[in-house]
Amino acid sequence: MFAEKAPSNAPEWSVSDLAGALKRTLEDAFGHVRLRGEVSGYRGPHSSGHAYFCLKDQNARIDAVIWKGSFARLKFRPEEGMEVIATGRITTFPGSSKYQIVIETLEPAGIGALMALLEERRRKLNAEGLFAQERKRPLPFLPRVIGVVTSPTGAVIRDILHRLEDRFPRRVLVWPVRVQGETCAAEVAAAIRGFNALAPGGPIPRPDVLIVARGGGSIEDLWGFNEEIVVRAAAESAIPLVSAVGHETDTTLIDYASDRRAPTPTGAAEMVVPVRVELMAAVNDLSRRHMEATLRLVERRRSDLRATARALPTPEALFSPKRQRLDLAAAKLYPALARNARGHEERLLKVARQLTHVSPVANVARMRARLDAVGPRPYNAVCRSVLLREESLKQIGRRLVVSREALLRAERTRVAQGRELTQRVAERLVPALQGQIARKADRLEAVSKLFDSLNYKSVLRRGFALVRDADGQPLNSADAVLDGQALVLEFADGRADATGGRIGSRPRVAKPKLVVAEEQGALF
Repeated sequence: MFAEKAPSNAPEWSVSDLAGALKRTLEDAFGHVRLRGEVSGYRGPHSSGHAYFCLKDQNARIDAVIWKGSFARLKFRPEEGMEVIATGRITTFPGSSKYQIVIETLEPAGIGALMALLEERRRKLNAEGLFAQERKRPLPFLPRVIGVVTSPTGAVIRDILHRLEDRFPRRVLVWPVRVQGETCAAEVAAAIRGFNALAPGGPIPRPDVLIVARGGGSIEDLWGFNEEIVVRAAAESAIPLVSAVGHETDTTLIDYASDRRAPTPTGAAEMVVPVRVELMAAVNDLSRRHMEATLRLVERRRSDLRATARALPTPEALFSPKRQRLDLAAAKLYPALARNARGHEERLLKVARQLTHVSPVANVARMRARLDAVGPRPYNAVCRSVLLREESLKQIGRRLVVSREALLRAERTRVAQGRELTQRVAERLVPALQGQIARKADRLEAVSKLFDSLNYKSVLRRGFALVRDADGQPLNSADAVLDGQALVLEFADGRADATGGRIGSRPRVAKPKLVVAEEQGALF
């Protein structure tokens, strides 16, 4: 039934052997490649730390992976839509028969991409207010300690120290960092925060001003000072900060966040300290001018004092009239004192004579004589008054007893009359109330019968039905019913669903009697 197969000497491969051979061939042929393309499908690192995405151009795409260790060493983090140059090796993933690039380094594709990324980051940080002018602080005039964040082996620190030595020697603390490379941004940010963490008065003096310095270079070399972590550390610094990164034409984001930007590291040293010789000359000039002004003031005051002294009278002329007046007053004082003493003595004698008539002894004697003349009359008068008041109170008590008895008798009579009147009214009220209740019951029964006669449900109990549409509106004509329309039929014992439609050509009939819908309610 089947034709015999021609013999073949081609070896047989297993799927795993073939996948391994393809993997080795591809890795041998493309062991190291630089690939330019646009990042697509990037969603950040996976929970394992690896990053998976694609690189594409207008005609093709290739899967890409960055292992966790390589991702931590990247200078730039990939972003969706960014054009990059990836360096790595081509390999395959046998589990899905796909090839991919394992990226080891990643960089933006050209200066234009870097500048676009830089401008986007600048706009973002500026929107957060990190570059606002009101955040800028003035530099101290003469700092005691200067903190420098730079590489300890480069020429920058030597230029700064040399310039400080020429202008005004100050104590300098250097925080060594890498000013280029993968760890540059993290080390510079840590150095700024480390200087700010120093306590005032501690074993390590806290700087009064900070200088972040680096020599010139390309935009890639200076990129560490464009990182967001460095800009935020500079903006959060409580110590005034001077940025001196690159040459005068180089601009990084730390320049916007710092309190002052220096064109060069040497210019930063000139900004933070004045020239000692010029300062000493200015102080000496001010001292000389102060001394000359003081001498001129003293000489002018001395001349004024001499002129004033010539215009003043002599001490003899000043004290002669006062001395003469004192002699005259002393001559008149003794006779005046004698006359004053005599006048007070006469007044004292007069008062003493007057006191003899109103002395306490005389007053007591007069009072005793008046009391003896009165005798027992006050006591007798008081006794008579008490007897009269007692008799009056007894008469009042007797009248009160009589009045109380009469008042009680009148009140008892009034209560008895009120009780009798209440009993007569109650006997008349019970029949009247029963008649009123009977009349209300008859009226209620009549109204109930009228309601039953007017209620549309009584009509339904006689075999009629109320037709409504799906919205609950009553239909009172056959012309209002459409073919296939959903209807609701309400009977006396419930509702039923129905579907409307015409049966042949029916003649028009008279409109059925309108039944009041349930929602309308009763008329009473």
